[in-house]
Amino acid sequence: MSKKIKILTISDHPLSPSGVGVQTKYMIEGLLKTGRFQVVSLGGAVKHQNYQPMKTEEWGDDWTIFPVDAYGNPEIVRSVLRNERPDILWFMTDPRFYGWLWQMEDEIRPLVPMVYYHVWDNYPPPKFNRSAYDSTDVIVTISKLTNEITNIVAEKAEVIHLPHAVDTGIFTKLDEEKIREFKAESLSESTNPDKMIFFWNNRNARRKQSGTLIFWFKEFLDRIGHENACLIMHTDPRDQHGQNLEAIIQELGLNNGQVRISKNKVAPEALAHLYNAADCTINISDAEGFGLATLESLACETPIIVTMTGGLQEQITDGENWFGFGIEPTSRAVIGSQEIPWIYEDRISGPEFIDTLEKFYNLPLEERAEMGAKGRQHVENNYSFEQYQAGWDKILTEIHERKGSWETRKEYECWRLEEL
Repeated sequence: MSKKIKILTISDHPLSPSGVGVQTKYMIEGLLKTGRFQVVSLGGAVKHQNYQPMKTEEWGDDWTIFPVDAYGNPEIVRSVLRNERPDILWFMTDPRFYGWLWQMEDEIRPLVPMVYYHVWDNYPPPKFNRSAYDSTDVIVTISKLTNEITNIVAEKAEVIHLPHAVDTGIFTKLDEEKIREFKAESLSESTNPDKMIFFWNNRNARRKQSGTLIFWFKEFLDRIGHENACLIMHTDPRDQHGQNLEAIIQELGLNNGQVRISKNKVAPEALAHLYNAADCTINISDAEGFGLATLESLACETPIIVTMTGGLQEQITDGENWFGFGIEPTSRAVIGSQEIPWIYEDRISGPEFIDTLEKFYNLPLEERAEMGAKGRQHVENNYSFEQYQAGWDKILTEIHERKGSWETRKEYECWRLEEL
């Protein structure tokens, strides 16, 4: 039996519910199912109870998770490289968290290829990322927009597009009777079964526009009647990176069930019930690399209303059909920081958003159902669990075969000749 390919992953903890964590877990489990891989994970971006290495019952010695603060540090990576001898280093999330890792490329890349699963939210092309891109063997991009931008900037790295995915076995259309029971028992909607439910599933953070959504939703209710629709927000209302949503709800007088907070972490199966109970899922972020919640919603045949930004643009339409309503930004500001000198921030207008809610509210049930069914087909065609896992198997197997590792390392020169 040939030696298994060992992957070292660095990301959010792969057993955490974050989008990065979920996609990392999907990839790892897909690799392990083949029987040809082993995985060592540095699991970060969460508060740990202890730092003992973890193993899962299902995968045993084939998958070890080391809890780390942030995403680790140079000493941890040096130790894992030396003790575990992985064949590929795979890392994922926003590049601003990995400057320290790219600074180590002269230590890492002579031994193993570096593969970066990359998200970037918007134009203009981030030329300030070029040195990071060129310090990477292969960049795999999560969205069409990220792929376009990375190909403009990267000069030396190989760029491959593989979008995020959703488990359509979990996120699927449920039986109508089950949903009626769920709404009556969990959402107390038995008194008005025709009330339209809008759903928002995001982190309560500035770019997600959580407070703005509540203010605008009140204006929508003022138009159509407060008894005719409600908004469920699955989030932490007191997230330190967001607004105090409970204070906003109280101030606007929306504490009679018009806006409800679902703040407990729930299993994916329970989340699928919420998508099914909703008539529409909303995302009006001013920047969104992909937006998994709306993809999960479409898999459950629930239409979406989104800002036409980042990865949301490719979810709302396949170029011919629309699976809800996309709202074009009415303003685009260049923002930035010391780490990210420039990037566009896309904002929609309140009146247009409220008009869009009303437009959806007035759609016949048959049209909404058709949007949802086509949205499900769009997910199955382009963002399926099976395509995602098979894609990573193919990409990482080919990288290992072409580029090797340790004694068989190829396609990397740690020196260059220059004429002076």
